[in-house]
Formats: sequence, structure tokens, C-alpha cells
Amino acid sequence: MKQFDIPSIFRSPIISRVKAFRKTQDPRKKDFSPTILDFGNIQLHIARHFGFCYGVENAIEIAYRAVEENQGKRIFLLSQMIHNPTVNEDLTRHGIEFIQDTSANQLIPWEELTPNDVVIIPAFGTTIEIEQILKERGVSTEKYNTTCPFVEKVWNRAEKLGTEDHTLVIHGKYNHEETRATFSHTALNSEAVIVKNMEEAAFLAKCITGEASKEEFYAFFKAKHTPNFDPEIHLTKIGVINQTTMLASETQEIAEFLKKVTEDYTATSKGSKTFADTRDTLCYATNDNQSATEALMNGTLDFAIVVGGYNSSNTSHLVELLEQSCPTYFIKDESEILDADTINSFNIHTHQMEQIEGWIKGRKIGITSGASCPDSIMDNVISKLLTLKESQKSIEEALQELD
Repeated sequence: MKQFDIPSIFRSPIISRVKAFRKTQDPRKKDFSPTILDFGNIQLHIARHFGFCYGVENAIEIAYRAVEENQGKRIFLLSQMIHNPTVNEDLTRHGIEFIQDTSANQLIPWEELTPNDVVIIPAFGTTIEIEQILKERGVSTEKYNTTCPFVEKVWNRAEKLGTEDHTLVIHGKYNHEETRATFSHTALNSEAVIVKNMEEAAFLAKCITGEASKEEFYAFFKAKHTPNFDPEIHLTKIGVINQTTMLASETQEIAEFLKKVTEDYTATSKGSKTFADTRDTLCYATNDNQSATEALMNGTLDFAIVVGGYNSSNTSHLVELLEQSCPTYFIKDESEILDADTINSFNIHTHQMEQIEGWIKGRKIGITSGASCPDSIMDNVISKLLTLKESQKSIEEALQELD
């Protein structure tokens, strides 16, 4: 796989050694069991796969190259490069400005852009509508388009299915940048509707079978379907694609569920409904990180830490998985670890920060991070943990035991 030129501030001495060891030990990535670093009185169970994925490293390399190649020019990002505060803060320190926030609220008017400005498209991609605005402003984006190749793969699959008259069901969060972009690109060739979870997929199933009326569809999926969508017409040939950072297992569950609904309906009625196989649109990194997290859960952990941006979809899904098996703390970096008694942890259900007392209990600690989290932050979290627990072995001693 391609090696990217990533700023040294995002690299790490600890995690790089762990990843190098696992790459040598398991070059084909078939073993999802965690790496265990034993410090005597504390044992770290580090997920097999975590941290920067291909798409994120590609985006970061392009963004910093844009800075180097355009000294003296104004450089803009459409919105956050990725959902990680450390990366985005460093980009702003290098002079990059954001045109929109993550909810598509305008921070800099389009009218202020000129053909001399540099605009970077983030890893999530962007909508056809924004592409057209930039074109009209004379702004070229081809050179610094960091859209993840795996997001583009979803778009390409949607385009092919659309030309075959399929309607696309998009598994995603309708207000997420990637889903907005995927919805826009999909709508060029087909009708589309966005479902967030199995609950919404179950209601869509009622629309497929006719149990729910057209009016109920429009009310339930308000602002989540293409303008000309007619559930009585456009639910006869469907396929499921996804926001690549959603739970892969949930995407597959939704696809299998809707496939069965269409097959059962066809078998018991005079109507004919078909379903397209779209399993090839699932992102490898999302799959690997979630599978590694599930393997981490197989061990008996006293608690787990997930590191990453609080608005990161893929990171929150790792929290969602881990909290099923043990107390799980979601932190953006080591600064949320206040001391040996207190930690600030983001609650993914209430979207509130919680201060938790007496959080360090036991010896076995699981740790992982989202696809947009630099390994250097993982290093800092590990170092702080070992200091607070007064580990009986040094980091070097524990790493040497791996070799």
C-alpha cells in the first residue's frame, strides 16, 4: 500500500513500533486479536487496527502539500478536513480557513472567493451543488481534491445502479458531510432515500409492502429523499449503499433485511421487486477497525478508552461497540485525563461531556482510536496512563517483550 508523507507531529514512537510488529507477525491482516503490552501492574490491550486510514492519510498529505505549494495565497477548506480537532487546529495554524462548519453553515460567503484562491475538498467529498458554485467562481479544485477513494467507490456504484433504474437506500446520518455528498452525487442518476438505522429501515419496509402510505413516507423521511421520489414507483428496484463510517455490520443487516422484504413481497404478491447486491461498497478500514474492536471485546477488560474527535462517526461507533462489554471512556486526547481519579468522557448518547470519578479500576485496559486520530495522540494517552498508574515496567521494556 502507498506510503504517505505525513507531518512528523502525527507520528509516534510507541504505536509505530506496535504496528510494525503486527505487520511483520501478520502481514495479511488475518489476526484481529489485540496487541498486549504488559507493564506489570497494568496491561494494555491495543486493538489490531485503528488510527489513520488510507483516505485520511491521503487527505492530510494533499492538504499540507497545498500549503507548501501556495505560499502567499489564500487557502480554504470547504469544511473540516477530517473529524479530528488536533488535525484541524494544526491546519488552521498553517493559515487554512474553513468556508463552512460541519453542518453546512456558511462561515465565509461564496462571493468572497476568487479564481486566485485555493480550495481543498475534504476527505468526505462535497456536493454537486457546491462543485457548481466553485466552478462559477472560477475556483479549480482538481489538484487539491482529497475525497476518499472509498467514498468515490460508493458514488461509482450508485451511478451504475442508477443507470439500471435502481433506487438507492443510503445508510447514513443525513446531516453528515459524507452523506450529504453521497446523496447529491446519487441523485444525479437515481432516486434516493436516507435511513439512519434499522428502525428507519423497518419503516421503509412498510413503504415497500404498502403497509405505510405515500403520505406517511413523506412525513417520516422529510428532507431525506430526492424531490421526485414516489414510494409507489421507486421502491421496486432498490440497492443499499452507505456512509463509509457507519457500522458495517448494521449496513449489512439493513441490506439483508430489505432484500428479504423485497423477496418475500415478490413471492406472496403479483408485484415484482428486486434488490441489488452492494456489499462491495463497504470500506475496508471501517470493517477492519470495527472487527478489531469486536476482537478487543472478546478479552476480559476492566475498562476501555477510545480516542478521537467527538463528531467523528467512525469513532463513536467504536465506543458504541465497546461499551457493550465494559466501561468505556471517549476522549479526544490525553488532556481529558485529569488525574488518577477523574476523567472527562464524551457521552455519545447525550452528546454531553461527563466528568467521571474513580475511573481507573483494574489492570486490563483496552485502547483504540478512530480512523482520523493521529497515532501521536495515542502515544500521549498511553504515556499519561502509565504515569498515573506508576507502571512497573518502562515502555521500552514492554515493547522489547513483543520482539
